[in-house]
Amino acid sequence: QVQLVESGGGLVPAGGSLRLSCVASMFGFSLHGTRWYRQAPGKQRVLVASIDRNGTVAYADSVKDRFVISRDNAKNSLHLQMSSLKPDDSGVYFCNVYRNIEYWGQGTQVTVSS
Repeated sequence: QVQLVESGGGLVPAGGSLRLSCVASMFGFSLHGTRWYRQAPGKQRVLVASIDRNGTVAYADSVKDRFVISRDNAKNSLHLQMSSLKPDDSGVYFCNVYRNIEYWGQGTQVTVSS
């Protein structure tokens, strides 16, 4: 059974930084694409950043130049370094791993105070 566990969320003032991590209990992590999503209260879940199995990265326009996504296949882990945080970055951040099937973590709360 695949399990994704996120960590690293918290409360931070605007302008601050956080580093989110996601550890996957699964075989073949390196063959999967990976993404971070954010869901704010009352809003749809939105894609924040992705890194595919080849290391190709992509970012939502709202986080470009502030967030960096990375992965460590040896440790089955995915990370999101978030800097210059804004209140609009607040929400629950979800780790997503996909190939033929998508897997989701339980989410980690990020709150950026103004």
